[in-house]
Amino acid sequence: MAKLHFKYGAMNSGKSDTLIKTAYNYEERGLDVATIKPAIDTKGDDRISARGGHERRVDILADKDTDIRKSVHELGKSALACVLVDEAQFLNEDQVCQLFSLAKQDDISVIAYGLRTDFRTEMFPGSKRLLELADNIEKLPTMCFCSSQAEFNTRKVNGDYVFDGSQVAIDGENDIEYDSLCGKCYQREGGKI
Repeated sequence: MAKLHFKYGAMNSGKSDTLIKTAYNYEERGLDVATIKPAIDTKGDDRISARGGHERRVDILADKDTDIRKSVHELGKSALACVLVDEAQFLNEDQVCQLFSLAKQDDISVIAYGLRTDFRTEMFPGSKRLLELADNIEKLPTMCFCSSQAEFNTRKVNGDYVFDGSQVAIDGENDIEYDSLCGKCYQREGGKI
């Protein structure tokens, strides 16, 4: 039976790059994949863009009302082996349940990549549901500037760390950037736990 996998990590842990490589590996073996990205992630338009420069066009650009399971079936890929989801934290709970149904009812493996928490250390709704439902959960590690393992995402506006604001603000828009820090550096920069 197919499984629902959630691979999470802080910013710069290579989630999008890993997704692109995974798609390539499936296709190299002659297996069909479908790629999905939430429309709220406007970076790269209809492409998954990895920080390392790799890109891949998505099959489904999902807004909050998209029925993901239905959209996957409408692609018409009869031998679909895997569904790959980038920025899965931005999915709503119903959409995560649809991913679960793709795995369990349609026997299609699903691998969702995303953040666990936001820059305020609060869980995203999609991530919360994925942690509740996923058969396999894997952390993708990344490093803090101090060389410790990074656990926390931080937001910078005009180069300064901020710890208040809307949960969603896209990297590269309006002078917004993100970093990943270890717990010690997160608190040193003003983050509250």
